[in-house]
Amino acid sequence: MGRIITSVKIDNFAEPSKSMRIDALVDTGASHLVLPSAWKDRLGNLEVIRRVDAEIATQEKTPAEICGPVKIQIEGFPPIYSEVLFLEMKPKDGLYEPLLGYIVLEQSQAAVDMLGHRLVHVNRVDVK
Repeated sequence: MGRIITSVKIDNFAEPSKSMRIDALVDTGASHLVLPSAWKDRLGNLEVIRRVDAEIATQEKTPAEICGPVKIQIEGFPPIYSEVLFLEMKPKDGLYEPLLGYIVLEQSQAAVDMLGHRLVHVNRVDVK
C-alpha cells in the first residue's frame, strides 16, 4: 500500500496572520488533523477545546489537546473550519509526520483513490 502525502494550509481563525503550510500523511485511521505539540505556538493563541487521551498506532495512550477553531485547506480542495489535535510526537530523522484524518477528509469532500495514490473530490455530501 502506498503513502499519500498532501499539502495542507492551516490558519488560526481568530488570528489569520498565524498560519502554516505543512505536508501531512493521509491516515484514514486517524480522526483529526494531528500535529506535534512542538508546533502549537506557530498557530498563535488557540483555545483548548478539550483534553483527551489519544490512542496511537502502537496502541499506547498519550495525552492530547484538541484546539481551534482553525481554517484548514487541503491543496486543491475548498477550505473548512475545524479543530486540530496536538500531541507529543517523536521526530523521525529530525522530521515530524503530521496526520490528516478522516474528519477533515470528509468535511473537505476528499476521498482516497487507492489505485492512483491520491485524493479525489467527492461530488456529494453524504447525509444518510
